[in-house]
Amino acid sequence: MAAFATALVNPCNYIGGISFNPDNDIQDLTGKTILITGGNAGLGKETTLQLAKHNPEKIFLCARTESKAQDAIQSIQAAISTKVDITWIPLDLTSRVSIQKATESFHAQSQRLDILILNAGIMATPPGETDLGHEIQLGTNHTGHFLLTKLLLPTLLKTAEEPNSDVRVVSLASVGHNLAPSFSTFLDQEKLKKVNTNARYGASKAANILFAAELSRRYPSITSVSVHPGIILTDLYNSIGQRTPFFSVTSKPMLLFGSSIPQGAYNSLWAAAGAKKEDIVNGAYYVPVGNWKRDNKYASSADMGKQLWDWTEMELAKANL
Repeated sequence: MAAFATALVNPCNYIGGISFNPDNDIQDLTGKTILITGGNAGLGKETTLQLAKHNPEKIFLCARTESKAQDAIQSIQAAISTKVDITWIPLDLTSRVSIQKATESFHAQSQRLDILILNAGIMATPPGETDLGHEIQLGTNHTGHFLLTKLLLPTLLKTAEEPNSDVRVVSLASVGHNLAPSFSTFLDQEKLKKVNTNARYGASKAANILFAAELSRRYPSITSVSVHPGIILTDLYNSIGQRTPFFSVTSKPMLLFGSSIPQGAYNSLWAAAGAKKEDIVNGAYYVPVGNWKRDNKYASSADMGKQLWDWTEMELAKANL
């Protein structure tokens, strides 16, 4: 917990970022197809809004609840000057059937995918499991997104073969990876379920970083990175603070340099569509904005990346996925 609090509130952790304005710095997205998970609220909605301003061909907004998704789409359409095709796809990352149906729906509507933003996630939740029997946070934040990406991978790779392609996968990670237990605990679900909720969350965020880096190693034609959105001034951290008095005390300085939700989307937007392809280090972990953390142990460990990838594949194979 001390390492997490230090990384979270230490301003030095963010020195080296770049100036970024989504209105001016996002490239023209003409002809591009985008899919974003959890696009109906918070950072996901803001990310969708900013990308919609730059003329993409189509945006697929994945969310569990139709009413919330449609409300978000209407709100985004009302906020932009030109109409953009934004389509809701039902998606529950805890359900393999839902993930399969979501990708089937996508493939029925699109033959290309230029930008995949793995934004959805849960944090510091009570004990629970996905339908694969995985701890609920790791199962949602990592395994669900892993399966989604696996099923979308043929389309991503096909799009990457086109001339002047620039296919990107952005995984929303977190400085919360500092809360993670030992790596061996990630790979033993019974052990993981027994650690506290903050450690389980940390494991899921470390897994996001490991996944992004390993995806880049296995499929270098795709630009795959993980990003920390920064300290966002929402209620998201309350669940940690309520369970951990130490964090409640040390997090007070967050109010001095925290970010609003629009600012919190900047790092994802920079990675997805702001930075030039040649300016992104494939497989890297970035803190806001565009600040490459070279010493991140998860992004730099090919061994852990391979182990987690192979373990996840074996877990999916048990369910014939």
